[in-house]
Amino acid sequence: MVDKTQIISAVTAALEQAPKRKFQESIDITINLKHVDMAQPKNRIDETILLPQAMGVKKIAVLGKGDIVSQARSSGVDIIIGPEEIERLGGAPREARKLAGQYDYFLAETAVMPLVGRWLGQRLGPRGKMPQPIQMGQDITPIVERLRNSVKIRSKDRLNMSVKVGTSAMTADAVAENVDAVLKRVVGRLESGELNIRSVYVKTTMGPAVKVM
Repeated sequence: MVDKTQIISAVTAALEQAPKRKFQESIDITINLKHVDMAQPKNRIDETILLPQAMGVKKIAVLGKGDIVSQARSSGVDIIIGPEEIERLGGAPREARKLAGQYDYFLAETAVMPLVGRWLGQRLGPRGKMPQPIQMGQDITPIVERLRNSVKIRSKDRLNMSVKVGTSAMTADAVAENVDAVLKRVVGRLESGELNIRSVYVKTTMGPAVKVM
């Protein structure tokens, strides 16, 4: 596996080579695979990864009613969507698409999951954002806290995937820790491990790509 020094060097180069901007840029990594049959669903990557270094608040939506609503409010989630609103959104495809793009993670009590599947499934499913089911009485606070510092990486049926691992406001060391966490998780999911990695690049939003491995 690529060592931490190598990752830090690549991140540092990406930050140094990026044009100077007056706004904070994202830092992404792109992982290219080889010798993986993506026609087989079992080989596709779909992972939510808890990052060691936080990089900003993720937007979380909670769907349901009753106890989960009061929990959601105390946890500071960004939006709460009741059953009636779920059904209404089913008839408003433009709003539903906007919702799917605006929020990073969705949680839904199990009682409304059939409604979600019927009315929002076609908007959330293709984006890999179908809600995590929450059982009645389950405490969502630790789930919300974990998701705020997590990223989701998906390959779908492609041999490449990208994910945000930091911002230009973070140190190279902090970003490198996140890169390392993502790489270890992806490598752990591959049948031949690191041998299935063709290349890995890191870049800022507007900057050139720098090879990590």
